[in-house]
Amino acid sequence: YGADEMRPWYGKAEALIGVSGGDGSQVASAPFMFHAAQQRLMDRLAGLAPDADPVFAPLANYLGTGDPLRRYQLARRIADAGVVALYMGLDDEAPAQRLAPQLQAMGKIVALPRVIDRLGSMEFLAWNADDQLFPGLYGTSHPEPAGGAVTPDVIVAPLIAFDRAMNRLGQGGGYYDRAFARFPDALRIGLAWSAQEIDMVPADPWDLPLHMVMTEVELIEALDQ
Repeated sequence: YGADEMRPWYGKAEALIGVSGGDGSQVASAPFMFHAAQQRLMDRLAGLAPDADPVFAPLANYLGTGDPLRRYQLARRIADAGVVALYMGLDDEAPAQRLAPQLQAMGKIVALPRVIDRLGSMEFLAWNADDQLFPGLYGTSHPEPAGGAVTPDVIVAPLIAFDRAMNRLGQGGGYYDRAFARFPDALRIGLAWSAQEIDMVPADPWDLPLHMVMTEVELIEALDQ
C-alpha cells in the first residue's frame, strides 16, 4: 500500500494513541499502530471489565424489571422488531446472550451471527437458548446453519470502545460494519461496559453510527433519535 491508501488507518491510529507527524514510512505502519491502539483498549478492558454475574443484572433489567424509564426506552425502540440479533460474548465482552430469555418472552426471534469467511462476511441464524452451538472462525460459535439466514430488525453488536457520538470501535475485521451496511434499516445497538467509553472514536464518512449503547449503568441514545 502507498501512503495515500494508508492515511485513513493513520488518522484513526493517531486519534487513538496520540501519535503525530507523518512521513511515508510512518503512514505505511498505520495499520499496525491502529491494531496496537485496539490492543491497548482491549488490555484496558481486561483490567476494568466487571464480573459479569453481579453487574449484568441491571443491564438485563432493560428488558425486565428495574428502572421504568430505561425499560421504556428500549421497549419503545424494539416494539415492532421481529428478529433481534445478539452475539455470544467472548472474553471480557458484555454477554449479550443473556438477553435472550427476556427477548424470547417478548415474542422476539433471537439470532446469532455466523462468520462465513475471513473477508468480513457474516450472516445471522435463528437461535434458541437450548440449541447446540457449533464452533466458528476466531473462537466464535453459531447455531446450525441448515435453517437458513434471517434478516435482523435489531443488531446488538460487541465493541472495544464507544463514544457519546455513537461511534463504535470493533475488532477491525469489518464484520459488523458490513452487517450494518447490508441491513441499514436495522436498529444498531452497542452492548458495552461503561469502562469502554472513550472521549472520541475516530470515524470515517462511510461508518454507520450506533443508535444507542447499553452499559451496566445507563442506556445512551443518539442525540438525534
